[in-house]
Amino acid sequence: MMQVEIARQSRLEGVLLGTALGDALGLPAEGLSARTIARRFGTVDRFRLLGNTGFVSDDTEQAALVAQSLARYSDDVDACRRAFRKSLLGWFFRLPFGVGRATIRACLKIAVGRPKSGVKSAGNGSAMRAAVIGAYFYDQPEKRLQFGRALADVTHTDDRAVEGSLFVAELAAACANSDPDASRVLLVESARKVVRNPLLGAAIDEAIGLARIGASVGGAAAACGTTGYVVHTLAFATFCFLRFGDEPLNALRRAISAGGDTDSIAAILGGWLGILHGSEGLSDDLLARIHDGPFGPTHLRALARSLVQGDAPPRYSVVAAFGRNLGISLVVLGHVLIRAWPR
Repeated sequence: MMQVEIARQSRLEGVLLGTALGDALGLPAEGLSARTIARRFGTVDRFRLLGNTGFVSDDTEQAALVAQSLARYSDDVDACRRAFRKSLLGWFFRLPFGVGRATIRACLKIAVGRPKSGVKSAGNGSAMRAAVIGAYFYDQPEKRLQFGRALADVTHTDDRAVEGSLFVAELAAACANSDPDASRVLLVESARKVVRNPLLGAAIDEAIGLARIGASVGGAAAACGTTGYVVHTLAFATFCFLRFGDEPLNALRRAISAGGDTDSIAAILGGWLGILHGSEGLSDDLLARIHDGPFGPTHLRALARSLVQGDAPPRYSVVAAFGRNLGISLVVLGHVLIRAWPR
């Protein structure tokens, strides 16, 4: 394999594995406050959903579905969109956990044959899967925008959600074109140019300002917000990328410590950092502890190879995926009940 292909594969592995690492680390803390996370987990430096094993959720899985659609139809945006819709519906019928309401509604529309499935939502669903688009089309800005919009509105049509997806992809592309020691402020400011929505733009600008003055995680979380609203998510993820992005695991720990929609915030942040630092910049020990079934590290690395080499995307067992989803849903339910138990 040529050196250029090796470097590209490292960046594509980085975006998928970084997304998975952030997702799996953040999943057990989703919906908790910063105070509860500190009391229950301390520093989030290992997986805590089921022993020492990490499990990915919808953030990683949808990013993988986008990747496999790109592997099949990178030259035809309409065919790529159709392939993503079809794969998303099959994924939905395997009962994944952690799915947002907008994505549920979109999947039901696809199931009944509606050609326009997206809903007016400003949630995280389209942004959390968009980094791989930027990493793949890192040197093709027109295709980044074309595919970014087409794949976003499969589930989300609100301007904030669509432009949030474009921003995620644009920053991913900027990272793919840069060295790890590049100015992250310049990378964010370059990606910021695709944002026209005033609310989203102002939130990203505030995040840049907070990072420049060295604001604390708690202060930035209070200012930006950490909910599942895409404006909050991207502002806080941007702050953590700027403030702590020289060391991926530290950045993910800091982001998760703030609470809120921890898995999606960390998944987006992890995707950016995985591209910037390459797969070799991520924690091998933690990646090895992520459950290696469908959408696990082996599958994600194979997806990256297929994107680089133009091969067919890897297959996985839908039965195994369904069984895993059922099992982890019970584990997640157990965590919910424990949280609700009076103390």
